[in-house]
Amino acid sequence: MYLTLIFLPLIGSILSGLMGRKLGVKGSHLITTSLMILTTTLAILAYIEVGFNNIPIYIKLTKWIDSDSINIMWSFNFDALTVSMLIPVLIISTLVHIYSIEYMSHDPLCVLGKYNCGG
Repeated sequence: MYLTLIFLPLIGSILSGLMGRKLGVKGSHLITTSLMILTTTLAILAYIEVGFNNIPIYIKLTKWIDSDSINIMWSFNFDALTVSMLIPVLIISTLVHIYSIEYMSHDPLCVLGKYNCGG
């Protein structure tokens, strides 16, 4: 669940960017907005698990630098501070995302079809 928090918005932007013409405007909006809302919901669940129960999560992915004197791991640490900052950042990001879709739908360049905007 914790790695999903990081990669869901990235997956949504990649799908919308690479397959935007095939998905269409509404499909791109549906995918990106759904993944942002799902990420925000998962962040709230992570806050309940990590923040309230005070159980930090440490996920090791791989070794990055492995030397005789230094050993650096590629990892993610989800502690109380991290998940408490995920909540406002993701809520505000999701609201800005939803607002920008509606705000840009009335742009004249979007109406003419020069840009892939909401609407």
